[in-house]
Amino acid sequence: MSYTVAIVGRPNVGKSTLFNRLIGERKAIVDDQSGVTRDRHYGESDWNGKTFNVIDTGGFVPNSDDVFEKAIREQVQIAIDEADAIIFVVDVLTGITDLDDAVAHLLRKTGKPVFLAVNKVDNQKRQIDAAEFYGLGFENQFNISSISGSGSGEILDALVAHIPLDEDGEEENRIPRIAIIGQPNVGKSSLTNALLDEERNVVTDIAGTTRDSIHTHYTKFDKDLILIDTAGVRKKSKVHENLEFYSVIRAIKAIDDSDIVLLMIDAQFGMEMQDLKLYGLARKKKRGVVVVVNKWDLIDKSTNTARDFEANIRERLAPDNDVPVVFVSVHEKQRVLKALDKAMEVYENRSKRIPTSELNEIMLEAISKNRPPSYHGSYIQIKYVTQLPTDRPQFAFFCNHPKYVKQPYKNYLENQLREHFDFTGVPIDIFMREK
Repeated sequence: MSYTVAIVGRPNVGKSTLFNRLIGERKAIVDDQSGVTRDRHYGESDWNGKTFNVIDTGGFVPNSDDVFEKAIREQVQIAIDEADAIIFVVDVLTGITDLDDAVAHLLRKTGKPVFLAVNKVDNQKRQIDAAEFYGLGFENQFNISSISGSGSGEILDALVAHIPLDEDGEEENRIPRIAIIGQPNVGKSSLTNALLDEERNVVTDIAGTTRDSIHTHYTKFDKDLILIDTAGVRKKSKVHENLEFYSVIRAIKAIDDSDIVLLMIDAQFGMEMQDLKLYGLARKKKRGVVVVVNKWDLIDKSTNTARDFEANIRERLAPDNDVPVVFVSVHEKQRVLKALDKAMEVYENRSKRIPTSELNEIMLEAISKNRPPSYHGSYIQIKYVTQLPTDRPQFAFFCNHPKYVKQPYKNYLENQLREHFDFTGVPIDIFMREK
C-alpha cells in the first residue's frame, strides 16, 4: 500500500535537511540561501516496520511574482492535495511569521494529519521559545533539530501511527499487478488500449494527457492480472504545468501498488536520463522490470539494429544486465502480448521459491570454489543458506563473521543465484547472518 508524506513550509526552515534525515541519505541540496530547493525530491522512509514515500517541496511563498516561487507554491499545493499526511516545518529562531500563518491556514483546510515540526530547537532556551508555535493551532507539535536528529524519532513514531496496515485480502494479493510507466507520450495508454482492445483511456498526441493512474482488471488470454496505466513523467526541464507534478506523485504510487513494472521508452530517443531515473525508482522499490521499446515501426532497420539497440540499453542499465527488453509497436499492435507475457514471466521469477536442499547443494559448492576473502586474519565460513519467506527473492547466508563479508562477494553470490536459478528482471536481496 502507498502512503505519502509531504514536507512543506516557507523557504530556509530546514525542510531538505529533515528530508535527508528521514530517507537516510544526502539527496536534497542543503544551503542557507532561501529557495535552494527549486525542485521536488522523492524518497522512501522506513520506521517501525512501516514504509512510506516522502516528498520534499520547495519553500512556500504566497502572492509572489517570482516565477520560481510561483511554481514552488503550485507544487506545494499539489503535494498537499496528494499527500496522506503533512509535516509542516517552522523555524524557532524567527518565531511565527506571516508566511507561517499562510501555510497553517492552508493546512487547516485539508482535514489531513498535520505534524508541526519546530526546527533548530537544540538548547533549553529554544525549547521555551518553541511554545509560541502552539498558537498555530496544531495538536501534533514536535521540537526537533533536523541537523542533529533530535526529536525526529518522536515525530516518526506519531507519523507511522497514522499509517494503516495493508489489509488486502490474500486472494487479491495473488493477482499480479503490472504498472506501465514512462515519459509522457511514449504510448502507455495506447498499450493499455491495445491489450484491452478498447478505447478505455483517452489517447492524444499531447504529452501528459493521462493525469491519473487507471487500474484495470485484465482477464484475456487466460491471464488474470491488474493493469495500472500511470500518468506520464516529464523531464524536469520541461515541467511547465503543475499537473505534471501531480502525475509524478501518481506514478510513484502506481509503482508502490505494483509487482512488475513495464518501463516504456521511445525507440526514436532511446534510453534517456529520465527513463534511467524511473528504472532506478522501480528497482529501489524492489519491483520486477521489463523494458518495452515502443514505436519500433518508426525505426529504419538493418540486420543488427535490434541487437545493437538492446546492447545499448543494457550498457546504460549496468550492472543490471538481465532485464528483459521487448520491441513493440503499439500503433501496429506488434508484439504487445509478448510484453505482457514477459511481465508474467518476471512475476513468476519474483514469486519463485527454491527448495532449501537444492539451494544449499548448489550455493555451497559455488562458495567452496570461490571462498570469501579473509578479513584481518579472520577466515569466513559460510555454512548454510535459506530463502526467506517474503514476497520477493531474499536469501540469508549464515556464517561466522557476517559483518566481514563485503559487497563484492555478495555480488558474486547474487551472480551465482542468477546463473543457476532464473531470476530475470527481478532484484535479489542477500543478507549475511551469524550462524
